[in-house]
Amino acid sequence: MASDLLSIAASGARAARAALDVTAQNIANASSDGYVRRSARMEEVSAAGGQGRIGDISLSGARVSGIHRNADLFRQAEVRRTGSDLARADAELGGLENIESAVEQSGLYDSIVEFEAALQQLASDPTNSSLRSAVLAGADTLANKFNIAVDSLGAAGEGLRFNASAATEEANVLGQELARVNLRLSRAGEGSSDRATLLDQRDSLLERMSGITDISTSFAADGAVTVTTGGATLVQGGNFTPMSIATAADGTIAFAVGGAAVQPSGGALAGAALALESVAQVRGRLDTLADGIASAVNAAQASGVGLDGTAGQPIFAGTGAAGIRVAMTDSGGIATAPAGAPANSNDGSNLAALRQALESGGVAGSANALLFDVSSAVAGKRVTRDALDAIASSARISLEQQAGVDLDTEAANLMRFQQAFQASGRAMQVASDIFQSLLQLR
Repeated sequence: MASDLLSIAASGARAARAALDVTAQNIANASSDGYVRRSARMEEVSAAGGQGRIGDISLSGARVSGIHRNADLFRQAEVRRTGSDLARADAELGGLENIESAVEQSGLYDSIVEFEAALQQLASDPTNSSLRSAVLAGADTLANKFNIAVDSLGAAGEGLRFNASAATEEANVLGQELARVNLRLSRAGEGSSDRATLLDQRDSLLERMSGITDISTSFAADGAVTVTTGGATLVQGGNFTPMSIATAADGTIAFAVGGAAVQPSGGALAGAALALESVAQVRGRLDTLADGIASAVNAAQASGVGLDGTAGQPIFAGTGAAGIRVAMTDSGGIATAPAGAPANSNDGSNLAALRQALESGGVAGSANALLFDVSSAVAGKRVTRDALDAIASSARISLEQQAGVDLDTEAANLMRFQQAFQASGRAMQVASDIFQSLLQLR
């Protein structure tokens, strides 16, 4: 009996010590990102009753059957999904804010208004050289503002493409690491501490990857994960297929996995792609606006004569917001008078036609509408981002409450397992005392 009591107590001490180790590990990693609370899973050890009593079962102590991770696959998947949506909104909002800054800070709208104001002032005295110079200077400023706006847009697009390229490289690094974790999981013992650590690494890698692109996951019995995005497989077992990025002529980007085109719907890559589409759209509207101004002004120039009575020549040259420039060098060439008018004519009817062409073309209104549309997009996306942030935070809190470490609970467990260890030690001492007493009988 003493021997049985000794072995039972020893098994209890070993189980309590293992539970203490797990509790200490929980406390040490309470603030570690991606750490999931562990608990030692205990089970009773049973043995046959002995010779002549084979059918009898007697309890022979306890043992640690494995290390259990307090993980919830549904909550983890929800964190990945909401985090992916938030990352997409963050990336798109950042790009839209840069677009807004590029258009607003260029001063394009103000330069259009100032150019029209200079034309209006010239109408009061068409032969005044100072007023003519002011119109030419206003045209040059307007062309420069278009150039500045498109250059700033280009810089915003370049930043988005750089970030997308860096994120693609990071996704490839994470995918390679996930493949290695899959291989190690296939060799890890069931319920071992090493396996729990590998599962933590797997979940952390998946969460980071979901911030880059939306992913779908499926898990094997050994914990290995298969990862797909856009219908293409990134990781399967120990195999990894890299993701690539390509830039189109208009600056937009596209992605492929193993040569198969994919279109992320979440993560930073999706946000960058959407923002670059907005950059291309705004660039197109700037080009249309620049070409419209140049066409209206040059057409009016062709219908009139300059101060010296010669046919009017184009003020603007080039195409698009990036190419527009002032070609005229002498303000006397501004065709304020109609065709056939003599030199130094005060007839400003052709100038009136030019102003009417700009007004009917809605040049200032188009520039204002562009600014309004960009600002509205930024405001709307900011509201969406804030809502997604609240949803993602709620999912994160729910996961941490379920899988995180509660120091109060761990402190109670620490005391409970210490007492269990001490009780097992006391039982071993009692068993030893009984055995010694038996040996001393006469």
